[in-house]
Formats: sequence, C-alpha cells, structure tokens
Amino acid sequence: MLKLHNLSKVYRTEDVETAALDSVNIEIAQGEFAAIMGPSGCGKSTLLNIIGMLDTPSSGDYHFMNEIISNHSESKLADIRKRNVGFIFQSFNLIDELTVAENIELALLYHNIPTAERRDRVASVMDKVGIAHRAKHMPGQLSGGQQQRVAVARAVVGDQAMILADEPTGNLDSAHGQEVMEMLQGLNDEGTTIVMVTHSKAHADYAKRTINLFDGHVVTENFRATRQAS
Repeated sequence: MLKLHNLSKVYRTEDVETAALDSVNIEIAQGEFAAIMGPSGCGKSTLLNIIGMLDTPSSGDYHFMNEIISNHSESKLADIRKRNVGFIFQSFNLIDELTVAENIELALLYHNIPTAERRDRVASVMDKVGIAHRAKHMPGQLSGGQQQRVAVARAVVGDQAMILADEPTGNLDSAHGQEVMEMLQGLNDEGTTIVMVTHSKAHADYAKRTINLFDGHVVTENFRATRQAS
C-alpha cells in the first residue's frame, strides 16, 4: 500500500540542522497493522505525519497506492489524503460546539455525499463503536474513552483505506485504552490498514508488526502472526 525509499526529513534554522528521519526504508502492505515505537524525539510523529501527507520529506521517495507522491503539490496531497486516510489523535480533537453525530458527520462534508447517506453512515459507525446512545451529547458530556470512540468513528466513517493513530490511548486509563485497541484490532480484522505510534509495548502487541525507531533510523522490525494473549 505504501513504500518509503531512502526517505529523510531535515529541519533547518539559521544555525541548526536537525535530521528527524534519516534514510528510512519501510513498506506497509494493504491490511497490515503496524506499530511504530521508539523514545521521545526519535522521529515517530514526523514519520506518521509524512505517511499521512501532513508533511513532506526532504529527500527520498514516498509511494502510495502505486504512485510516487513525494513531489506532489499540497492540494493534490490533500485530495489523496481526504479520499484515503483517517486520523486518530491522542487529544481527540473534537469540536466542543458540535454533538457526537455532528462531529462524526463533519468528516463526510468534503466528500460530496448526499445528506441522507451521510446520516446513514454516521448512524452505522456510531453503532459499530458503541456510541449511538450518545449521538446528541456534546464532547464535554463524555468520558475520555467515549470521546476517543467518537474520534475512531470520525476516522472510519468515510471508509478510508488507512487509519493513522498517534498515541490513541495516551490520554486514557488502562481499561479505556484496551477498549480502543480492541476497536482498532477489529477494524484491522475487517481489512483496514492501521499505522499507530505508541509508547506502550502492551498496545503495540495488538499490531502484527512493530517498527522501532532510534535517532531517525529504523533499527529493528518485529513481526507476529497473532496477538499474544493478555
């Protein structure tokens, strides 16, 4: 589904040059669940942002869906991203003034989908993540776990082929964190490609593959056929 070839990202100021990523080579197949791990400052979020087309590499090639997109314009990247990628963030990023259903529907407003179909999709995905009974509630009326369920629903309501999750359990207690991981595992079982940044070894074990970064380099990759039992 995606391939990074000798990909680097360098941030420059007048006096300092910092290599966030250095000659990274990664391939992620359709339907994979990959966890990216490493210490703070190793390049995890930079890598996820480039994969999600929110940032561009300084050098190297990025192949997405059999197309080299490294040098695409921002508008073209935005179009590809809109059609193919959903995002889940640690901080939920819900709009306080909108209800649960409205927050989820917002992800469909740029897809030229008729209103009736939008509402049907929202209802279906709310039921899927167990949040339908909170459809008319505001984010401030929800627990952290419920807010992250809404964020997951928003990420998948457009039937995106790939979900990028940046520390999706970082603001949750262990029980709610496990619930979110089980939701992600279920989505992956249904065929959605998932790439997740996490500090948690336990949550990385939900993935089929762990990519370990250090100082902008991929240092190890570990594969597992199935998740180990808790």
